[in-house]
Amino acid sequence: MLLQGGEWKENMERRSFGRTDMLVSILGFGGAEIGRSDQKTVDQLLHSALDAGLNMIDTAECYGNSEELIGNALAGRRDDYYLFTKCGHASGLEGADWDPVVLAQSIDRSLQRLNVDHVDVIHLHSCSEQILRQGDVIEVLERAKRDGKTRYIGYSGDSSDALYALQTGVFDSFETSLNIADQEAIDLTLPVAIEQGLGIIAKRPVANVAWKNESMGKEEYAYPYWVRLQELQYPFLSDVQKDVETALRFALSVPGVATAIVGTANPDRWAQNAGLLANGPLNEGAYQQIRNRWNEVAGPDWVGKV
Repeated sequence: MLLQGGEWKENMERRSFGRTDMLVSILGFGGAEIGRSDQKTVDQLLHSALDAGLNMIDTAECYGNSEELIGNALAGRRDDYYLFTKCGHASGLEGADWDPVVLAQSIDRSLQRLNVDHVDVIHLHSCSEQILRQGDVIEVLERAKRDGKTRYIGYSGDSSDALYALQTGVFDSFETSLNIADQEAIDLTLPVAIEQGLGIIAKRPVANVAWKNESMGKEEYAYPYWVRLQELQYPFLSDVQKDVETALRFALSVPGVATAIVGTANPDRWAQNAGLLANGPLNEGAYQQIRNRWNEVAGPDWVGKV
């Protein structure tokens, strides 16, 4: 069932985050793009976003200086937002990615950078099924939860790796790629996450706005989305602002999704994106047209973008 107009309006600013005790803003802030920004810009961006209603910030240990910039910007406002980070990449620490000792050190470093004694969720960051099966990384997160370093633990990733992660039954939160050019999760993993009562986060909800480019090099991050969109040929992709609105509304109309994280280094962008949601969810017909077109065109290799 899609959310209907009245229900959307009632929950426009907050949605229940699965079985947790959190009510999250339907748009969250993704911290990847601020990793190379200056502190003044980040201060303005985050304070204006919080003042406009945002209450969820998602970052990671490998997003440049993102954690430090957030920690510096929001000292004194910890009660105003939920803070999520990710772990799994050594990112400057001595040792290998996913080494349990390095992973524990990374979590402690994240808390120091963020200037907090705990976060609300720590996600394993695109951890493979092979690593998950060894069990060590899950034990590190569970210990961090017992020690009060995080209130909840989660998995961030896609495709078969994500499916295995969910099947372990240990996570409280699930972050996955979901947009008009990336819909594998709707059938593969979201039903499992919903059944388990997990908080669900849609990442890349606007598909990096790849359709605005007439051409794109294979080396560019959004290239897979650009290729898919050339084949999907959605009829509504004609005006960038209107298209972004439709893309956001689609991601937030998918059953189970609590919030969609949008990254930006533009201090005005979050409020602009929030304003695009004034019309509520897509109606059933518009939603199904996008889903039907995906089902008609998507190839077997159109998996979730890690």
